[in-house]
Amino acid sequence: MPATHSCDVAIVGGGLAGGLIALALRKKRPDCDVRIIERGGRIGGNHLWSFFATDVAPADRWLTAPLIGHGWRSYDVAFPQVSRTLNAGYYAIESRRLDQVVRAELPEQAMMMRRKVLAASPNAVVLADGDRIEAKGVIDCRGPADLSALHCGWQKFYGRELQLEAAHDLARPMIMDATVEQLDGYRFVYALPFSPTCAFVEDTYYSDTPEIDVEALGTRIQAYADARGWQVDRVIREEGGALPVVMGGDFEGYWQAGGNKVAKAGGRAGLFHPLTSYSLPDAVRTATLVAAASDLGGAALHRLLHDFARSTWRRRAFYRMLAAMLFKAAEPQERYRILQRFYQLDPQLIGRFYAGHSTLLDRVRIVSGKPPVPVLKAISAIRGSFK
Repeated sequence: MPATHSCDVAIVGGGLAGGLIALALRKKRPDCDVRIIERGGRIGGNHLWSFFATDVAPADRWLTAPLIGHGWRSYDVAFPQVSRTLNAGYYAIESRRLDQVVRAELPEQAMMMRRKVLAASPNAVVLADGDRIEAKGVIDCRGPADLSALHCGWQKFYGRELQLEAAHDLARPMIMDATVEQLDGYRFVYALPFSPTCAFVEDTYYSDTPEIDVEALGTRIQAYADARGWQVDRVIREEGGALPVVMGGDFEGYWQAGGNKVAKAGGRAGLFHPLTSYSLPDAVRTATLVAAASDLGGAALHRLLHDFARSTWRRRAFYRMLAAMLFKAAEPQERYRILQRFYQLDPQLIGRFYAGHSTLLDRVRIVSGKPPVPVLKAISAIRGSFK
């Protein structure tokens, strides 16, 4: 027989955003009865999230600290004309660790796994098996809504965690290796040294289309390993995906597409960096915001998260403009020049950029000087980004 479950907060979707909200509520509001409804069997799915130390405010690091599996004090970038080591903290969180921590912190009844959601309202969630969750407030974290309301390019990727037969030569993370052949837009390889004989290698593209040819990208990852002299013993894990890079669009239309009057977080709320597609910094800010809220009712949560997402969207017009320049002003095979120029700037400016906290002076420095794209195309792209 179908059952009705009651709770204070129902979180629909157990990805990064939903998992962090659950952890924040458990830590700051231990009396709050939470349910996570997830269609898969594991919180976080099969993902790796990386971030810079400056992406998370010092006051919020209590939330990410238990999740970090790997950390480094510096990282490298490489382009055809520029190579550089930047002294900045960099961290990685694996989904299996997120799953372990959430399961350890939350009571068993809070975890509603392998459950398909049919509908969500501000105060209720209906499941495909007939069960119903009645909550004071519902937060929908099920991933992107209808992206047709936004003007998007794509950051698409395919990665493999490689167990090697001998030690690799990575001294630190290679955040962007754009010395590789430029294909399908701006291409770079991303490599993280997990141990002396284990590395995560990802082939990434800023592309006009979201389609991924897994076989081709897997071949390119193997070719990259071969070029560096790495002998691959086995592939431990693989993942891939396509993330939106937002050049403009209708925020309210996008929000409504994700469900009217329902509180939203993560990609469903448009809470990710428009140019980098980074979602972790916003997911941390959202989780701490919810945990500090005085009212966890459905209407109050909707107002809180809608206003937060809308104000974040408005503050990020500059990044959408840069995304438009990357996709509309530069020829696909020449897009790397924009990033090559950017990575010659001050490291603190670069850190603020990734955190989404660029100052006015930062913005002037980013766009000043001779542009690495045709001037008329740049002007046209800028105009288009504000439509």
